[in-house]
This record gives sequence, structure tokens and C-alpha cells, in this order.
Amino acid sequence: MKFNYYSFLITTLILLSNTSVFSQNDQNFTVILDAGHGGKDPGNSYHGYSEKDISLKTTLKVGGFLEKVAGFKVIYTRTTDVFIELANRPKIANKANANLFVSIHCNSVKSFQPYGTETFVMGLSRSDLNLEVAKRENSVILLEDNFKDTYQGFDPNKPESLIGLTILQEENLNNSIILATEIQNNFTNNLKRNSRGIKQQPLWVLDAVYMPSVLIELGFLSNREEGEFLNSDEGQDQMALQIATAIVEYKKKYFGTAAITDSAVQSNGLASSNTTIYKVQLIASSKNLPLISSNFKGLNNISSTYENGIYRYTYGETSNLEEANKMQLEAQMVGYSDAFVVPSN
Repeated sequence: MKFNYYSFLITTLILLSNTSVFSQNDQNFTVILDAGHGGKDPGNSYHGYSEKDISLKTTLKVGGFLEKVAGFKVIYTRTTDVFIELANRPKIANKANANLFVSIHCNSVKSFQPYGTETFVMGLSRSDLNLEVAKRENSVILLEDNFKDTYQGFDPNKPESLIGLTILQEENLNNSIILATEIQNNFTNNLKRNSRGIKQQPLWVLDAVYMPSVLIELGFLSNREEGEFLNSDEGQDQMALQIATAIVEYKKKYFGTAAITDSAVQSNGLASSNTTIYKVQLIASSKNLPLISSNFKGLNNISSTYENGIYRYTYGETSNLEEANKMQLEAQMVGYSDAFVVPSN
């Protein structure tokens, strides 16, 4: 049976209007991890770095972290170098009645200078519409057999088709932005990666899912230094951990508690060594506060860093990630509801 794009829009709107993201009561929190491209679709290739390989390795490492956390179920759209039709990726998520859909990619441009991470959500805003980004990520459709029948009425090279995608996902937009914010904040605060922000784009792979969804661009392979980082085991470990932690934080805020443990870190090959110290960030402020307990709701062992006019105040110090999670809970219990764990080398 042929896929009618415009009928699909109407059907999805009906489903979204009758199904809240918070109505999923499965015991496990199900996350779909989608490694971009694959098989005959290599994605970006610069300086010997291949997007399809980097996205797959990083995606599997994200899943490795999450699979060690109680209450999580991880489903991959691909675990090997195979070509998955774009239409089938969201189908996997919808069939599983998943809680989140996370697609992982790498960026590129003709210039070798741009660098940094960015996370896309499906939304209604046209203020930052970049049709070139949308066309590039949707262009995989053209590699599929019978794409004209499968995506009837949709052409990734036509702006009117891209704009048509924006009538979907309004129900889940806020939750997608919340997750995207967690991810970008982790990249920036914990890894000091340059953030290019959170953007709304009409991307088919996000459009067709019935749950909050994000598409992560890990960085630019066209930038040799960033490509080298993303192509390394260490870079993939670090980026994967930040994505996984963001997903855990999202679940903790809206679906109960969970935490990534030291054992999860170690079993994924990311060393938790004596050189890595974890602290709990309490607040960021332009004010230089004396580091006394009365200024921090009775908490002791406070330290601070100063950068770009901002003081970041942290609590505690430990090389044990589980202990850091406990310190985070302590901070939240005394009133720092947004406290989060950060590595400090």
C-alpha cells in the first residue's frame, strides 16, 4: 500500500491530540537510538572521518551507558553498517511506543573553520529555518528504492514540502526542547564544546515520530580538529556520556529517578580514574560569593571557578560517580533543584 504523505499528516495530528507524552505507563523508559546514515549512505566524509561510522560508534556507546541504568530499555535503529530507509526509523520508535527518539549525526560545511555542537528539534518556528540543513539530512530519501511512492507528495529539495512538516510535533515540542537543552548544556558545561544552540528544522526523521525527539549534530567533520576528536574513542566516550546523562536527567525530572553509575562508565570503556574528580554544580552567578556554608543553604566543601564573567559554585569532591549522585541528591534536598554532577580534572 502506498504511503500518502498528506493523509499521514492528518492521522498523526489526530493521534497527537489524543495521546499525551506522559500517558506511557510502561515499566521501562524506552529510548530509540538512531545512528544516522549507514550502508550505501555514508553521510559526511572529510579528512578521512566518516559520519556513518562515528554516529554508529557514538550511538552504541550512548546505549551502553543507558543499558546499565535501571528502568531503561534501549532500541537501536541500526547496530551495524547497514542502510535503513528513513521512513523505517520512526516506524521502529512508534511501534515500540517509545518515550524518546534520539538521532545522532555529524555536521559539515564547505569551509573548514566552523565547529561546535547543535541539537535540532521539530518545531513551528521559522525564525531560524535553514533549508540547506533540512535538505541535507532529508536527502537520504533520494537513495531509497521507490522513494517517489514511499514519500508521496514530499520532495526534500522543495521548500514547500519542508514547510509542510512543521504542522506536526507541536504536542511534543516543549519536551523535545527540554531534552535538547539538557544535551547542549552538558556538551558546553562538562566538555567545554562550542554550542551552536538548539534549532527547529523540518526534518522527516523527527516529523514522523509520536514522541519527543531530537537530532544531535556532534560537531563538524569538515573541521579537522573537531573531526579528530569525534573520530577518537575518547571523544566518542565523552560525547556519549553527556548524551546519556541528559537522557537520564530528563527521565528523572519527568518519570522518576535514575542515575548513571561508575560501573556503567567503566564497562563502556570510559575510565573513572583518580584524575577525574566529580563535583556538584549548584548555581552559576555573576556575583562573587564568600565560600561559606551560610551562603549555600548550609552545605560545606564549596568551591568555585570563574570564566567569562560567571562564577560557577560547586559542592563536594569525589572520584566516585555514585557518591557524586548522592551529593547531587543532597544539594537538591536543601533547595538546589537544578544541581547537577560535573567532572573536574
